Amino acid sequence: MSPTVRKPRPRQYDPRKTRAAVTAQLDHVRVAVGELTPEEFALPTRLGDWTVRELAAHLSMAVGSVARALRLPVPERAEAALLDWPAVTAEYAPGVDALTRELAAANDPVELLARTAEEFAELLPREPDDRVLPARPAAMRLDDFLVTRCIELVVHTDDLAAATGREIPYDRQALAITTRLLADALALKAPGGSVEVRVPPFAVVQCVEGPRHTRGTPPNVVETDPLTWIRLATGRLGWAEALDAAAVGASGERADISGVLPVMS
Repeated sequence: MSPTVRKPRPRQYDPRKTRAAVTAQLDHVRVAVGELTPEEFALPTRLGDWTVRELAAHLSMAVGSVARALRLPVPERAEAALLDWPAVTAEYAPGVDALTRELAAANDPVELLARTAEEFAELLPREPDDRVLPARPAAMRLDDFLVTRCIELVVHTDDLAAATGREIPYDRQALAITTRLLADALALKAPGGSVEVRVPPFAVVQCVEGPRHTRGTPPNVVETDPLTWIRLATGRLGWAEALDAAAVGASGERADISGVLPVMS
């Protein structure tokens, strides 16, 4: 008889820390974008044919979605769980792409981010954490939606750094939230206990159906750093490439998790 596969227990995030993390990472992005030259705004990114200009506009759009949603009628109840979100982001990519291009064409990226930050700082303190707002894939609580905005900021900060070659700081709490949610998304996508994925110092999850580890050293272990994990989990980095670069360690016959990556795209 095969062992019972347990779904991961939903992780709780401190709403105060999440709000602070989104604000801090948005500030880091604003500073970085404000220092870019016209030539840098025209640089290509690893996001299809987006330039840095489109990427900066998308960062503004991602955070600006909070204010836009808060102005809409309040849904009766939250219908989407936080862990539902990573698996459905690709579904909305075509619409996001079109809106991003329109926004980038019509606005100065620096001014756009400044307006977004001002609006975010003005509206957010008025709203309780359990406020329900329209979101994708369905209505979510504000505290959960802000976790997704934190992930958008961290993932695209890495995209911006890769495109420009600039070092952009990561708020520690923002990096922790992103690492943990993407690790939990892996455990949800490939439930089980035969592989332990370690992303110190922020996350440890068990995943992949098979013999469950209970004591001692796990027989199948994957270990990497937060940014490498985020790149693997979002498809920015391939499994074989990460192994070749010694950016990830994998031991045990079941430790190859390439078949369940990415968990968000």
